[in-house]
Amino acid sequence: MQDAVKIVCPSCEQTNRIPYAKLSAGPKCGVCGDPLVSGKVIELDQGAHDKATRTDELPLVVDYWAPWCGPCRMMAPEFAKAASAVSPQVRFAKINTQDFPRVSQKLNIRGIPLLILWHRGREVARLSGARPASEIEAFVRQSAKV
Repeated sequence: MQDAVKIVCPSCEQTNRIPYAKLSAGPKCGVCGDPLVSGKVIELDQGAHDKATRTDELPLVVDYWAPWCGPCRMMAPEFAKAASAVSPQVRFAKINTQDFPRVSQKLNIRGIPLLILWHRGREVARLSGARPASEIEAFVRQSAKV
């Protein structure tokens, strides 16, 4: 097992190498100083999404959503609860598919909300529909094996 993990900063897109032992200490980006693993849901733009899903060595769960989607808005607090429950073993992020439609096209997303678990540059699993925090946590723990 590696003793460090690569994590992309959602703000400046810099790749950071963080020792596993320091993940629970709230590591920050070496360039911009923003938090990398905080237990909170991070907002991604298309560039940060593409780089993080390709590069991150820590499992990353991305919520593909849109502001006009009622179920997406209803699930947002549950997604945040799940994020705080499984941090720092997994990072949680979201991307607005209305603002970044090319992401939806590239990933062949046909319905939202949709959760995709990414790990080491590949898609591991998908979970569609609005879910309570307990189901999101179970999906992450089972799929990411944390």
